[in-house]
Amino acid sequence: MAKTKTDKLDLNAHPMGAASDDAVVMTERLRRHLGYLGLTQTLSTLDDLLAWATRERPGHTALLEHVLGAEVDHKSAARLDRRIRVSGLVERKTLEAFNWDFQPSLDKSLVLELARLDFVGRHDDLVITGKSGTGKSHVLKALGLRACVQGISLRYARCVDLLADLHAGLADGTYARRLKAWARPDFLVIDDVGLGQVRQRDDEPTAAHTLFNLVDRRHGKLSTAVTSNIDLRQWGRYLGDATVAAAILDRLAMHAIRIDIDGPSYRQHVAAERAGKAPASDAPAA
Repeated sequence: MAKTKTDKLDLNAHPMGAASDDAVVMTERLRRHLGYLGLTQTLSTLDDLLAWATRERPGHTALLEHVLGAEVDHKSAARLDRRIRVSGLVERKTLEAFNWDFQPSLDKSLVLELARLDFVGRHDDLVITGKSGTGKSHVLKALGLRACVQGISLRYARCVDLLADLHAGLADGTYARRLKAWARPDFLVIDDVGLGQVRQRDDEPTAAHTLFNLVDRRHGKLSTAVTSNIDLRQWGRYLGDATVAAAILDRLAMHAIRIDIDGPSYRQHVAAERAGKAPASDAPAA
């Protein structure tokens, strides 16, 4: 009889094994729930989260906040990456990395005020001029990055690339759609006016007419920022029509904040530094 009783205990009493099996089944169900809900961050770190919960034994509220907080952080970062990628902003420049000491003519307080992006909400424009390498693009790319962080729709392009895209639309019949897309964002950054060769064909509108159509659509409604490596008086020659170029500048100037960086080129400074002709400096102002 004793042996029979022992056999019954061996066959039926497995509390630890049953608990382990239940945990496996529940974990798999949890994985399916997370996948269905699209909570990819929690799904990918589930084992670590379960280990943390077992070790730390947080309260129910603390556990839920921990899980959802991590999911929100992940989704926010993913959305920011997507906004930056879609904007065309390849380089993630920051104002924290700008070498203010190297460019003392630039009003730091003004730039930091602009970094609040209140001017975008007011639909003001921004025009930054100066020689190549003085930090114009760095400033605008940093402002663009902050716009993405704040959820402001941004498009960034060098002037020649923007004009090339619009001219391509003339060839394939998509000009109206492309123009509408460039005119849509809350903040449009047109970088490096004066650098690169713009198209000049007799059977197509001049670069000036193409750029005018875009600026005119946005005028007084949305914010446009421009950097120019040439004097504004030279825009007519560069864009192919002095009268239309003047009309572009007239619209930009009406609601524009003007900054002129009168200083040396940081790129030349770096080149000289590498050649042993200048002292080291902290951070680029490209």
